[in-house]
Amino acid sequence: MARRIEHRTTSRWPARDVYAALVNETYLRDRLAELGGTDPKLVAFTTTDASTSYQLRQGVPADKLPSVARGLLGGDLVIDRAESWTEAGYAGTVEVTLTGVPGRLDGTITLADTANGSELTLTGQVKVGIPLMGGKLEAMIAEQVALLLDKETEFTAEWLARRA
Repeated sequence: MARRIEHRTTSRWPARDVYAALVNETYLRDRLAELGGTDPKLVAFTTTDASTSYQLRQGVPADKLPSVARGLLGGDLVIDRAESWTEAGYAGTVEVTLTGVPGRLDGTITLADTANGSELTLTGQVKVGIPLMGGKLEAMIAEQVALLLDKETEFTAEWLARRA
């Protein structure tokens, strides 16, 4: 059974500025260097006038994982994350797979202006196909994704402020 995830983050920056950062190769490399964990990589980056797609690889050291995940993985967690964004509507998709875990996160990302800046919303589902343990891992992954999105939003605001 999949676990639904919906997480919102807010920024004082307008959607067009946040979007411009999210699809900027330098920004992605800077974000990975700051938040990417073990051996972070920008694996692929493709951009056109209307869309941008990229794949990130990030690592989480085993000692930073909850015990249930450490026992299952037997080592570090490697996260592969593919995002595709379109400028029209500031909308995207995300697919996340985890090395050593038969599971994934699939979702959509939207970015919209608000009265005080913008709001990024991730809506999707986490599915881990392991009997008895799947639900616990799905909850842990959903929680970690929310924490990561919060950290990325803070980083984005700081990155934009340094360039203003």
